[in-house]
Amino acid sequence: MNFNVDSVLKALKKVNEPDLGKDIVSLGLVSNIEISGNNVNFSVQMKNAAMHARKRMEEACAFALERHIGKEISVSVKIQALKKAEAAQNILPNIKNTIAIVSGKGGVGKSTIASNTAVGLAKKGFKVGIVDADIYGPSVPLMFDVLHYKPLSRKINNKQYIVPAENYGVKILSIGFFAELDQAVVWRGPMAVKALKQLIFDADWGELDYLIIDTPPGTGDVHLSIVQSLPLTGAVVVTTPQQVALADAKKAIAMFKMENIKVPVLGIVENMSWFTPKDHPDEKYFIFGEDGGENLSKSLDLNLLGKIPLIQSIRQSGDAGRPAVLQQETTVETYYDNFCNELIASIDKRNTNLDKTKVVPVEYGDPKCST
Repeated sequence: MNFNVDSVLKALKKVNEPDLGKDIVSLGLVSNIEISGNNVNFSVQMKNAAMHARKRMEEACAFALERHIGKEISVSVKIQALKKAEAAQNILPNIKNTIAIVSGKGGVGKSTIASNTAVGLAKKGFKVGIVDADIYGPSVPLMFDVLHYKPLSRKINNKQYIVPAENYGVKILSIGFFAELDQAVVWRGPMAVKALKQLIFDADWGELDYLIIDTPPGTGDVHLSIVQSLPLTGAVVVTTPQQVALADAKKAIAMFKMENIKVPVLGIVENMSWFTPKDHPDEKYFIFGEDGGENLSKSLDLNLLGKIPLIQSIRQSGDAGRPAVLQQETTVETYYDNFCNELIASIDKRNTNLDKTKVVPVEYGDPKCST
């Protein structure tokens, strides 16, 4: 028989890791290939390395090689358990960047920023998804006009995946899809975390350039679960110029900068920066204070990604299910478009200068944020 490492890898591309939903070669799970005559030995890492799972993997590899190379081949496979952190690094291999939109407190317009970010990036030709991780107050379905969407499931490689809704070029999943419109979501922390993980990891996202995660306000179970489970590209912090909001924003930033978390903060967005009356376009009223987000970004040496004014049409657009960034040839579109450009530049700089974020082994209740 005549075969080499390339032909072995080509054959093994037909073998999928059952829990990760992609072939073992693309996921980088095959190593230590040795060929001697008709014999081939190699190692394969698996997320679930239980005996029955190992046996099925061995049989799948042998069958793929026999079919591609010939029945005379002798196959020896060493199955190794994929470490939890390594599994998380590979669990969303088709998503290039995962961005958490966070805020220290509620009411600063975080979901509005997240929705317009997703649509703004899609307008630029990127493939984008958004997860509404605000488990207790999901608002993304309303903002994307998909309130009545009921998710279907799709079977891929013998595993069932949730099919996201799609509107304005963005794929959308929210816990709001799984509850009645007027039904309160009353869950304890572990239940909420489990639901969130299903939305992220058990969805058919396909190929994405950006996955936007609209998180709940504050720093709690959901945020810890995300950094434990997903190697975030970075976080965007939303605040108003008000001192109360800025104090809480500093706490959110401090959490992501903690030694055992170390998620890059891509920058700050100052929302509701000023109010301009429709009939007096040259006037600015700094209702929540002036330059608070800008001063915070300077003091912490972070990027100020944008200032978004308090404009009635932004609220109206969100309520109507059509994000404001879709308002063509308006000042609103310009503000959000400039913000998206700054965000893209910050992400590109982060990816060029920093290593990929590692999933962090955080135990609930362990991190203390005293800032």
